[in-house]
Amino acid sequence: MKKIDLFILKSYLGPLIMTFFIALFILLMQFLWKYIDDLVGKGLEWTVVVRLFFYASTTFVPLALPLAILLSSLMTFGNLGEHYELVAMKSAGISLSRIMRSLIIVSILISGLAFYFSNKILPAANLKFLSLLYDIREKKFAFNIKEGVFNSDMEGFVIRVGKKDADGNTIRDVMIYNHSQRHGNVSVTMADWGKIEMTSDKRFLIFRLYDGYNYEERWDLRGAEKSHPFQRSHFNEQYQMFDLSAFNLTRTDEKLFKSNFEMQNIHQLHRSVDSLTHDVGLEKANYGRMFVHNYHFFADKDTVRVSVDKTMSAAYKKDILAGFSKQDKIMILNNAINSASAIRDNVKVNYDGMNNREQTINRHEIALHKKFTFSIACFLLFFIGAPLGAIIRKGGLGMPAVISTIFFILFWILSFIGEKYAIAGVLPASQGMWIAPAVLLPIGIFLTYKATIDASLLDIEAWTKLFNKLFRIPTPPPES
Repeated sequence: MKKIDLFILKSYLGPLIMTFFIALFILLMQFLWKYIDDLVGKGLEWTVVVRLFFYASTTFVPLALPLAILLSSLMTFGNLGEHYELVAMKSAGISLSRIMRSLIIVSILISGLAFYFSNKILPAANLKFLSLLYDIREKKFAFNIKEGVFNSDMEGFVIRVGKKDADGNTIRDVMIYNHSQRHGNVSVTMADWGKIEMTSDKRFLIFRLYDGYNYEERWDLRGAEKSHPFQRSHFNEQYQMFDLSAFNLTRTDEKLFKSNFEMQNIHQLHRSVDSLTHDVGLEKANYGRMFVHNYHFFADKDTVRVSVDKTMSAAYKKDILAGFSKQDKIMILNNAINSASAIRDNVKVNYDGMNNREQTINRHEIALHKKFTFSIACFLLFFIGAPLGAIIRKGGLGMPAVISTIFFILFWILSFIGEKYAIAGVLPASQGMWIAPAVLLPIGIFLTYKATIDASLLDIEAWTKLFNKLFRIPTPPPES
C-alpha cells in the first residue's frame, strides 16, 4: 500500500468511527427519551438496563452507519481541500479517482459487512431487543409506599401508611386491607406503628407491626348471611409477609417473537412470503366459493356495470310489489335491506381481513429489500460525501454536518415514502424500497463528475451564466 493510500485511510477512518458513535449516541438518547416512562420506577437491575441499551444500539446501526459514512467522507475530503492537500495531489498528476481508490475499496467492504449485519446479526438483535423491551414494559412498577396514599400494587392487599420516619423503614398509623379471599373489605389490620424489612433474597417484604388490632367479618360461619358475626383481636406484635415475585422481571419465551418479519433473515423471509401468499390465495378462493354458494342469486351479476335492455327497463317501471298487502310490502323491504346490509358487511369484513394479510406480506417483502438497500445506501452515500467534500473544501463538523443532514433527511424521507407506498400496495416493494437509491445514484454520479473535472459547483457566476443560457437571457455588455 502506498503512502498516499495510507494517509487517506488514516484521514477517513478516524472521522468515520467518531461520527458513527456520535450518531449512535444521539439515536440512543432519542430511544431513552421515548421509553423513559417505561423504565423509571421499576427497580430494574443495571445489567438489564445495559443489555437493553446494547440491543437497542445494535438495531440503530442501519440509521447510524449511512449517516456516518456520508459525514465522514465529506469531512475527510473537505479537510483535504481546505488545507490544499487535495490541490497538491492533483498538481502531482494524481487524479481524484486515484485518490479515492482506497476509500472505494473500504466502502465496498463496509457495504458487504452491512449486508451481512442486516441479514445475520440484525434479526437476532431485534429479537433480543424487542422481547426484552416487551418484558420491561409489562413489568410492574417497584413497590413504593407513599404517606397517606392507599397502595394496591400488592396483589390481594391495599396498604395505607399515615407517616414514614426519616429512616424510611419505620411506619406509623398503618392500615392493611386483606382482599385475598375476594369477599371485599371483610378483613383489616390496623397498627400504631411498625417496621418494614426485606428478606436477604429480596423475595418477600415483611411488615413487623406493633400495638394494633385485627378486624374481621366471619363470613365462613353458619348463618353468617343473617347474623354477620364480627371478630376483633388485639396484638402487641404481628408479622405480615408479602410476596414480591410479581414485581420481578419475568422473561417471555423468545420463540413467540420469531415469526415477526423483523426477526428473520433472507431465507426465512422468502419462506414466509411464499407461505403467506399461498394462504391468502387459498382464502380468496374459499371465499369465492362460499359467496357463490350463499349468494348464488348475485353470483352471475356484474355489479360494476349493469346493462338494462328496453324490456327490462319497462318491467322495472312496474310496481313489483303491487300484489302484496302493505304489511307484506314492509316485511319484504325490510328483509331485502337486511340481506343487502349483511352481504355488504360480510364483503367488507373479508376485504379488510385480506387487505391486512396482504399488508403483512408487503411488510415481509419490505424487510427483505431493506437488507439490500441498507448496504447499497452505504456505498452511494460515500459517492455523495467524498466528491461534495472535494468541491466545497470545508472540513470540521460545521458545514459538512449541515450538508450531510440535508442529504440524509432526503434519503430518509424517500425511504419512508417508498415504504409507506409499498405497505399500502400502491407500489410493489421491489420499486418502493429502491426509490431512495434510484434518486441518490444520479446525484452521486453528477457530484463525482463535477469533482473530477474541478467544476465550481458553488460558483454563483457559473450558475448565472447557465441560467441565462437556458432561458436565453441576453448578457449585459461590460461597463466601459
